[in-house]
Amino acid sequence: MKNKQTKNSCNGYSKNTVTSEYGDVEIEVPRDRLGEFEPVVVKKNQTNVTGIEDQLIALYAKGVSTRDIQDHLQGLYGIEVSPTLISNVTNKIVPLIKEWQNRPLQQTYAVVFLDAIHFKVKQEGQIVNKAPYMVIGIDLDGNKDVLGIWIGENESAKFWLSVLNELKNRGVQDILITCVDNLSGFSQAIAACYPKTDIQKCIIHQIRNSTRKYLTKI
Repeated sequence: MKNKQTKNSCNGYSKNTVTSEYGDVEIEVPRDRLGEFEPVVVKKNQTNVTGIEDQLIALYAKGVSTRDIQDHLQGLYGIEVSPTLISNVTNKIVPLIKEWQNRPLQQTYAVVFLDAIHFKVKQEGQIVNKAPYMVIGIDLDGNKDVLGIWIGENESAKFWLSVLNELKNRGVQDILITCVDNLSGFSQAIAACYPKTDIQKCIIHQIRNSTRKYLTKI
């Protein structure tokens, strides 16, 4: 190598056996001639790498594909894992997700924000639209909490009505103020479930609608 600033160089690999959640795994550790190389992920003389399952779940939660998770573990640890194993690990958190989604809520919230965010995602080889419905509540003590997240194809007042009914079934009996956008039919859906709730529409949406009508008249 030109302009090399060190006399050190690679000197093959040494084998090391470490213990993981999946049993003993043999990995290859790079060596250098001067013995200066210090592995970072699996350190010298380390014999236990439990915690890989937590890393796998963290990668899955960030949207990393099964193939990329395989490549990640192979590149870092030299460990080969199958798609079935990855699915078995990630499926362990499904009961926890369902428990969180169905947990009981407080009877009264001072303010509840309801909004949907639109994303384009790849599904079965095609790009499709998805709308995660977010509900954030502030209780009477001022504590903020995500009450739930629902996934729909697109935002609609009909879907919001089902979300509001689910909140009621989980224990929410009264909402003092709801903050929403100007989606057609949204106010009617709220009134059907919580008729005494004051509805505060997003000021940005109101300005946009007012400006649009004004420009149309011009």
